[in-house]
Amino acid sequence: MDDVKYIEGGVTSPLGFLASGMHVGLKESRTGNDVALVFSEVLCNAAAVFTSNRVKAECVKLTQKNIADGKMQAAICNVCYANACTGDEGFAVAKRMAHSVSEALQIDENNVIVCSTGIIGQHIPIEKIEKNMAALKNALSKEGHAEARTAIMTTDTKYKECAVETEIGGKTIHIGCMCKGSGMIHINMGTMLSFITTDCAISPEMLRLALKKSVAITYNCVSVDGDTSTNDTLTIMANGLAGNKEITEEGEDFSVFLKALNRLNTVMAMKIASDGEGASRLVECTVSGAKDEESARGLAKYIIKSNLVKAALFGRDANCGRILCAMGYSGFDFTPDKTSVYFSSKQNSRCYFDLAEENSLEIASSDNENRIEVVHDGVGLQFDEEKAVRILGAEAVEIEVYLQDGNANGRAWGCDLTYDYVKINGDYRS
Repeated sequence: MDDVKYIEGGVTSPLGFLASGMHVGLKESRTGNDVALVFSEVLCNAAAVFTSNRVKAECVKLTQKNIADGKMQAAICNVCYANACTGDEGFAVAKRMAHSVSEALQIDENNVIVCSTGIIGQHIPIEKIEKNMAALKNALSKEGHAEARTAIMTTDTKYKECAVETEIGGKTIHIGCMCKGSGMIHINMGTMLSFITTDCAISPEMLRLALKKSVAITYNCVSVDGDTSTNDTLTIMANGLAGNKEITEEGEDFSVFLKALNRLNTVMAMKIASDGEGASRLVECTVSGAKDEESARGLAKYIIKSNLVKAALFGRDANCGRILCAMGYSGFDFTPDKTSVYFSSKQNSRCYFDLAEENSLEIASSDNENRIEVVHDGVGLQFDEEKAVRILGAEAVEIEVYLQDGNANGRAWGCDLTYDYVKINGDYRS
């Protein structure tokens, strides 16, 4: 029986967390919610992962500074303007956002996460956020996750949230999340914008370790377009209200927490991949039989991020040569003439339900109608082109790569590359 259960509620599913979202009018063309607020009724232990881009938004710089002591209590996020490449004025704006939250909630402004997303190089009309801060505070509720999850969306076509529960030390603990991410998503990122909350009692040190381990096999295995944002931020706040004995070292309790976190983050990573800008299908690549996990994940990532592979999937072209080519220039060791490749389809994506265990890479389908081999021991095969087109037309497609170099497995997620991606990014500022 599975000991991790999916539940409703997103970031407010854990005890003591409230959220809100509203439209403050940051940009004339934006009609939906544009600012989100998340609040814990008590001070939290916290950890974060940030963009690896050397050009960092001012809000990233501020949050990096604030979270260094491992404590946080609230998070605010605005869309429309990234507050990147805005200099000292932009940093002052980020500080004003944190101060506005602290005044409204009566908390320390150094315990506020500040995130922004949108156009780079333009300034946030901060007065509009400050003017509406009291309303944002008054709207905080357990139901507020529904308003918050839409307030952080930019080119996303659907909101992204998930929540899970499990048992640690005889106590039920909850982990909730909302994130945004559709474009500027790449595998060397920290992540996009992701806000994780939990009522588990766990130390800042163990939170940082759990986040590091989980990101490596989830968010950092997603590529949409090869670009790493200036604003990527993944935060986790743990308020301890579940009442379990605080996790301060690795062991059984930590392993249970990490399993639940991995389950949550895997779902969120797949949701991001499936909603890539202009995408028409989710693509999962699994590599089995590699010499080590680093090689397995690395090969899967290179296949997923190849624009030629992505374009072929959009055209429903089972071009196996592009997969082997991407593996060949990846720099990871494998034996080409002992490599086999299959395409398989799923009409119902694991992005939303029936998620496999995080370390399980079972064959996607044993149904030959939904699976086709295109390479065997390094040699391209003759296959039914019509069947291949049908398989590649599914809403979720899996590229299965089988090696004979070891016992390690890995996987990565992405999407196809469509004409709409160019349309979206050709006039992004307008």
